[in-house]
Amino acid sequence: MKRGNANLGILIFPVGTQVVILRDLIASNERVMHPRGSVGVVVRSPRDLQHSYRVRFLDGVEESLKSGDLTTLAKFKEGDIGIKTISFERDDLFDRVIFQCVIGSQAYGLADSESDIDRRGFYLPPAERHWSLYGVPEQLECHETQETYWEIQKFLILALKANPNVLECLYSPLVEKATPLAEELLGMRDMFLSRLVYQTYNGYVMSQFKKMQADIRNHGEVKWKHVMHLIRLLISGISVLRDGLVPVRVDDHREQLLAIKRGDMPWEETEKWRLSLNTEFNKALGETKLPERPDYEKANAFLVKARRAALSEELS
Repeated sequence: MKRGNANLGILIFPVGTQVVILRDLIASNERVMHPRGSVGVVVRSPRDLQHSYRVRFLDGVEESLKSGDLTTLAKFKEGDIGIKTISFERDDLFDRVIFQCVIGSQAYGLADSESDIDRRGFYLPPAERHWSLYGVPEQLECHETQETYWEIQKFLILALKANPNVLECLYSPLVEKATPLAEELLGMRDMFLSRLVYQTYNGYVMSQFKKMQADIRNHGEVKWKHVMHLIRLLISGISVLRDGLVPVRVDDHREQLLAIKRGDMPWEETEKWRLSLNTEFNKALGETKLPERPDYEKANAFLVKARRAALSEELS
């Protein structure tokens, strides 16, 4: 099935950016003042894309140009090499997904009638595409169907860094597709678990709670769904350090977490729980039997095997 890729944000080029014009600039006497491909520098940026840039050329002449009339010099020099979406045009990389699972509220056991079905996983690109000048995107996205798939190397790197979303993929109870190669990775998923979970999980929770405290001060409210998931992340981190696995379903804490999601639990009580969990997390770090770092060599050996499988097209 063909899927659209993510929309790319369009940025306004700041003053000082070197740009290349994409059309001839014609003077009043029909003479070409600056031919297509001329280089200039932005001397005034517009407040939005409906207005024009002011661009100065090497001869000192300045012209007003719309955003569609120019591109950055760096992007112009890259040509097609810098356009990752060219891979989508030549091959449907979604067909290369070798692992697909459901994460989020559906997997946690916290779903309601409004919950989306979030699918995640990884794909193994064809060897020729991976080696080509154009390369392959680090992730495939389809916003319409809430799907994201990381390129296999990116997935492994994120897992080695204890990225919560990626670790939950490896332990999700809702696996919809897994080739033998993906099954092999699932069979050795504990190689990604290390004490880095403490820094990654706790650091993220603490920074987000500071933002939420600011929301309380400035706006008098927070997004309770986000608060719920941060509490859930702390609970998960404690279990990883203590038990050496990533718990996805939250049956034991379901009612409390849903109370937070509904806004039924006061902020003070939520914060008290968060501080208690943080103390428990610190204790779990001191008692954990997990290694300091994940098994980089084992992960690397698996990646090399996967690349060889791509070369021989062994995806089934």
